[in-house]
Amino acid sequence: MRASPDAPALRLTGLVKRFAHKLAVDHVSLEVPRGSFFGLVGPNGAGKTTSLSMAVGLLRPDAGRAEVFGQDMWSAPDGAKALVGVLPDGLALPERLTGREALTYLGLLRGLAEDVVARRAEELLSVLELDGAGQTLVIEYSTGMRKKLGLATALLHAPRLLVLDEPFEAVDPVSAATIKTILRGFVAGGGSIVLSSHVMALVEQLCDHVAVIDQGRVAAAGTLDEVRGRRSLEDAFVGLVGDPAGGVKELSWLSR
Repeated sequence: MRASPDAPALRLTGLVKRFAHKLAVDHVSLEVPRGSFFGLVGPNGAGKTTSLSMAVGLLRPDAGRAEVFGQDMWSAPDGAKALVGVLPDGLALPERLTGREALTYLGLLRGLAEDVVARRAEELLSVLELDGAGQTLVIEYSTGMRKKLGLATALLHAPRLLVLDEPFEAVDPVSAATIKTILRGFVAGGGSIVLSSHVMALVEQLCDHVAVIDQGRVAAAGTLDEVRGRRSLEDAFVGLVGDPAGGVKELSWLSR
């Protein structure tokens, strides 16, 4: 599917999602520039995962639009989903298949030719250091191995945009370094990435744009330097969403 030549990689316009009486996402609007490595940060329960789920077609918004390279995620889902690779929070994988079988199955579902799937699966398993587990059932994978296999499924169809929710969670440092190299190479080759993470140092190391979401709203967005100013991203983040009273909580029975 051809992308619109002038559209950003991802555009969210007025996204709203309510669960019962809780407004989880409150008119979130964001633009992810083409070729950017975009970090999405926020406290627990801020609405990051819900926003990303609506952005990639996993959760229908109550209001608003999500477009991938100009393709509307809800009115033209086939076109939009062909352009995006997703590593969602709590990814479910076919556990009774091996890693290689899972990639083959998902690649064929994407409509890829068998020889293309076989070649890409082999390369992904090797690069992500899963080739030794290619014949192991997914149910036996560790959490970190599942994350790496999830990233492989997101990359398999050669997307233009990657949307990754906590991709480094439970991943060992050596594998994390490999994944960082892959992601930097993806952006250098013209791809775009949206990365959600709680680790400010990681976002600061990888991303050139960042948005802070708090209580379902965008608290700040722009280039990394625009959002953090002269502070670290962590200090800027705490200043935006931290305790308004400015106090650090302590446990009374631990005080000496």
